Amino acid sequence: MTDNGEMAHIYIYSPSGAVRDKAAFKRGLTRLKQLGHDLELDPDALSRQTRFAGDDATRLAAIQRAAASGADVALISRGGYGLTRLLPSLPYKAVAKAIDKGTQFVGLSDFTAFQNAVLAKTGAITWSGPALGEDFGAEQPDDIMEACFDDLVSGQGEGAGWRLSSVSRAALSPRRSGLWAKEAVLWGGNLAVLTSMLGTPYFPQVKGGVLFLEDVGEHPYRIERMLTQLLHAGVLAQQKALILGQFTSYKLTPHDQGFKLASVVDWLRSRLKIPVLTDLPFGHVPTKVCLPVGAKVSLLVEEGDALLLWAHSGH
Repeated sequence: MTDNGEMAHIYIYSPSGAVRDKAAFKRGLTRLKQLGHDLELDPDALSRQTRFAGDDATRLAAIQRAAASGADVALISRGGYGLTRLLPSLPYKAVAKAIDKGTQFVGLSDFTAFQNAVLAKTGAITWSGPALGEDFGAEQPDDIMEACFDDLVSGQGEGAGWRLSSVSRAALSPRRSGLWAKEAVLWGGNLAVLTSMLGTPYFPQVKGGVLFLEDVGEHPYRIERMLTQLLHAGVLAQQKALILGQFTSYKLTPHDQGFKLASVVDWLRSRLKIPVLTDLPFGHVPTKVCLPVGAKVSLLVEEGDALLLWAHSGH
């Protein structure tokens, strides 16, 4: 979509798991058409081999077609698992060239592997944002998610803001307001996927960045274990700030005896000198902002509100 609001050409493809919810997939297509977009469906979008959307060669070919499509947006059908298998063979130059020509690659969850590998190998910017089925295919798509996506495709997106919890505000004391980072590379995504890339050539070597993380279905002790790995590897201390998004769909047990997600955040803050912010509206939740992975951002806190700002990306 251009700055004047013309409809976007959106390429739908499946680089990870097989589409499980066909009804949500169809609803997502219908919703995007209702929003005025022109859709192009990859021929293997509904392919399946075991749990994957086709074998590795099939999914690589889908990524190559997405890069060659000339679309305004290349949108994943869903996450799942499968992209880390493809990292050595991804068409990095073709993807970077497509991005340079205006194609925005959008997704989340398993797509974290693609995004951070592209950042590590090319420095190109991709977008953490919605997936077709989970978001546009919801029974009632979220208004904020759709508004943020609209900003992305129209090139109008310049930032994201959210209210910090009282605990987060207190943890930033005494310097509650101010500029926490300037011209810092924004990166991250799904915690489990990102942690699985540590020590590989596909893990971005970002220093002085702003790292954002989210996850789904991971108990707080597992979240802490992964954060501890990033901590011990020296990744966290090298950042200007750490932003925690939504960690959802886990179940505490009697054995936890009060150990919860807040315990993890408290412990992490006790080990880091950099600010640890929470409550970012991003993750496996209906309300999600769009975030440019690899873009330079400023992080500002004002009166309990956090703001991530990036340069105008109109195209």
